[in-house]
Amino acid sequence: MTWVFALFTFLLAGFSAPATAVTVPGLYSAKVPVAGSAPDQLAEGYADGLSQVLVRVSGTRDVLAMDGAEALLSDAESLLLSYQVARDESGQSILSMSFGAVGVNRALASINAPVWGANRPLTLAWIAAEDRGSRTLVTRPAVDVAGDAREENAGTWQAAFDEAARKRGLPVALPPSDFTKDRELLSDIWGQFIDRVKSVSRDLDQDVLALVRVSRTGGQWRAGWVFDGMAMNAGEESVVAQTPEALAEAMIDRWAELYASRYAVAASEVGDSPQVDIVLRGVTSLEGYARANQVLESLTPVVSVGAHRVRDEQLTLRVAFSGELDQLREYIALDPRFVPMESDLPDGPGNAAEMTILNQTPSPATSAEGATASADPEQAGPDQQSPEEEAADASLFTYQPVPVDEEEAREAFQSLYQILYYRWQPSPVIGTDGGE
Repeated sequence: MTWVFALFTFLLAGFSAPATAVTVPGLYSAKVPVAGSAPDQLAEGYADGLSQVLVRVSGTRDVLAMDGAEALLSDAESLLLSYQVARDESGQSILSMSFGAVGVNRALASINAPVWGANRPLTLAWIAAEDRGSRTLVTRPAVDVAGDAREENAGTWQAAFDEAARKRGLPVALPPSDFTKDRELLSDIWGQFIDRVKSVSRDLDQDVLALVRVSRTGGQWRAGWVFDGMAMNAGEESVVAQTPEALAEAMIDRWAELYASRYAVAASEVGDSPQVDIVLRGVTSLEGYARANQVLESLTPVVSVGAHRVRDEQLTLRVAFSGELDQLREYIALDPRFVPMESDLPDGPGNAAEMTILNQTPSPATSAEGATASADPEQAGPDQQSPEEEAADASLFTYQPVPVDEEEAREAFQSLYQILYYRWQPSPVIGTDGGE
């Protein structure tokens, strides 16, 4: 398996159909209601949370029926990195937990299950929903706009698809509300005429376009869709269900299974020594490369370091490590020469901050229903965080764009771990006179 990543300036507005793989760092986290914080109650919660993670990471619900899956769930605690119990305002105990990516991947490999990595295709979904003769375009929510019945209907569908995509760790984006009044576009989506939809999608990040029409006949909902992009073009497929929530879940399940069948790696490719690519920006000389390489090699979790790609002042290193990826990141964070680049991404049409992506969940300090949680006096955990620290984590799923070109994006989809981006900031040289 080849991992190829490179970092370059985000695509400018006006470029068409950019490659937009996104990283899903929350794949290995879960939140479930529990009866309390007694050991047997927590054990049941760990199993429930791990079952969600196994489905999300393998890309298939069939994983739970595989030989050995039950044994993994019964020993879910062994894969935990951290957990917290908190209460929502109704008094329900909510267990938030994070499992180790390396441990989960190896566990899946041990039962011969596939593993779908953290870099996943982004689907831009144009959804036309028809109910009682009225059609609505489902968009990301408009800010400070009084809603009518049609907008409320669109909001219902947005919430349903959001929750379904969150469960499967599938990056799905909706168009902005600017297109709501475009009735001609709505007709094209309903008729599944791809050309004009592709035209208006030029400046919206995507790997795949999906044109979806939702309708109701009697007491049953139907969703039919066609794809465009990544050689997924085919005739219409469809699912039916009794409720909007069940319909959204059935459709997203089909999408996730399709992507996973393409991009999940076989158990034999997981390997015992995990590797991650680290992109360093600002490496301007051989001396800089040698120094960065030396610093990484000195870190306790690092097994080996090798140069993988050089592009201008940008260096991609492939690092084999032991333990969990979070531990490696913690060691790197101790060295000020490695400056994380998440906050260095520019705003703009190609930035996920501009294009709202589904799957944003409440912070760990809120319940699955969005109710504010308070600290539970019975909290416990191996690496416990306070509610304030948990809230600062923002959400289980905060998608990050992977700024790669089209060829690299295709290969990125087959990697297991998220790429790490840093700016290399060499230490200042201190002169003999005490000045820099």
